[in-house]
Amino acid sequence: MTILVTGANGQLGTHIRLCSSQSQHRYIYTDIEELDICNKEAIHTFVHDNGVEVIVNCAAYTNVDKAESDEPNADRLNHLAVGYLAECMAEVNGLLIHISTDYVFGGNRNNTPCREDEPVNPTGAYGRTKLLGEQAVIASGCRFIIFRTAWLYSEYGKNFCKTMLNLTSSKPQLNVVFDQVGTPTYAGDLANAIFTILENDLSRGNEGLYHYSNEGVCSWYDFAMKIARLSGHTGCDIQPCHSDEFPSPVVRPSYSVLDKTKFKQTFGLQVPYWTDSLQKCLEHMV
Repeated sequence: MTILVTGANGQLGTHIRLCSSQSQHRYIYTDIEELDICNKEAIHTFVHDNGVEVIVNCAAYTNVDKAESDEPNADRLNHLAVGYLAECMAEVNGLLIHISTDYVFGGNRNNTPCREDEPVNPTGAYGRTKLLGEQAVIASGCRFIIFRTAWLYSEYGKNFCKTMLNLTSSKPQLNVVFDQVGTPTYAGDLANAIFTILENDLSRGNEGLYHYSNEGVCSWYDFAMKIARLSGHTGCDIQPCHSDEFPSPVVRPSYSVLDKTKFKQTFGLQVPYWTDSLQKCLEHMV
């Protein structure tokens, strides 16, 4: 089986590359330099020339704040390009694994974990364009698995964990919001889940929309505190603060914990607890 991984230089794409190093299947890794997924004809040519049967789309416009003033470009990558990938997989009866986000909900006022079948209501351009991407996949008629995830971090790229490691080692005091609650997701865990599904052909008959994040619940403040303590950065005084102390052009979800029941029951895979995965990530960095 030939598997194309787009956005392969990002956090998730890098971890899939690591997972698949011993795979029996053929993996092809591309980023913008090798394949512009906003170019419909380029996708079709690449898929047909390389006999691609599965696409794992890790590419996305993820700058939540900038998307508010740059929505056409966010839409191009998060929506239109995703539709092109889906249409191409429909033509060859292939599988598209696409990564979406908790931002499609825009917050859950009931403070209960979000299920896949709950109403969506994105509050910003990032969430809107990601939701349109989901809808394009479903409308294409291709075989698909969509994973909504949240608070993704890893040893690679730019993310909250690496930012906090730097700040807590260099600043005497730090304010971090405590009124936004979710679950950190280690990119290595999501990559391993995707890899396991592909290696064991678990997708067939199980196509659909799923939620995946690590287990547990915390605020950004709790996340920052755990990063500092596990890394030994005890010299920084981390204080909780409100979201409105950090003005933003977009309203971020106040509670966006994802319910993973469907994923666990369907695929029979364990989901690691968030602090265990954070410790593993930090150990890899050292």
